[in-house]
Amino acid sequence: MVNVENERTKKYIKDIKSADVWSVFKIIADFVKGFDELGDLGPTVTIFGSARTEEGNRYYKQATELASKLGSYGYNVMTGGGPGIMEAANRGAHKHDVESIGLNIDLPFEQVLNPYTSKELRFDYFFSRKVMLVKYSMAYVIFPGGFGTLDELFEALTLVQTRKVTGVKIFIVGSGFYQPLLDFIEDKLLGDGMIDKEDLEMIQLTDDLDSVVDEIEVSLSNQIKVLEDAGLKNTGYYKSLSSLRK
Repeated sequence: MVNVENERTKKYIKDIKSADVWSVFKIIADFVKGFDELGDLGPTVTIFGSARTEEGNRYYKQATELASKLGSYGYNVMTGGGPGIMEAANRGAHKHDVESIGLNIDLPFEQVLNPYTSKELRFDYFFSRKVMLVKYSMAYVIFPGGFGTLDELFEALTLVQTRKVTGVKIFIVGSGFYQPLLDFIEDKLLGDGMIDKEDLEMIQLTDDLDSVVDEIEVSLSNQIKVLEDAGLKNTGYYKSLSSLRK
């Protein structure tokens, strides 16, 4: 264990001491890679959750089931590419004729690419990976997880709250797990005036997977209507969305 910690420390020091200009190039490479590989994706849903969730866990099973439902409707499924909930979601999507996308990251533990991806990318930096996880999706589904999942949840909420992304739905699956967090948000953040009441409406807490799919279908129709009203029917994005219209 000591040797492992020493290696991590050496890597950290090396990264700090490396020339800033080379770090910039690595950052640019992350973004160029993501834009190039993901720019032509059709309708996609990103699923977040713990890397530590085991196969027999009910949330693992739910993530697999939800991704399979989404895949059967023609939606691509994107995850962080690792084990746990990420593996479960890729596993559910992998059996359908859609992209099962994994955006992995170089970590000293936990993050091993799962075998259920049809398209995978590896990133050096969390922030560039996180941009790609949210940029190309029309809905985010948050399953139970730890610090990384909570970071992704609040990043998504901030982007929607500040209108940096629009037309995106945020679903939280696992009422028994997340209700205390939502109580805190309502009691403290709303109660102390840190957020507005309408900000709470961004969050849809549910254990009903069919309702998640139904809401995403409604969102799809709404986005198609917005594009039509804007005169964008000839764009590739409109065509990819309308291809799923029932």
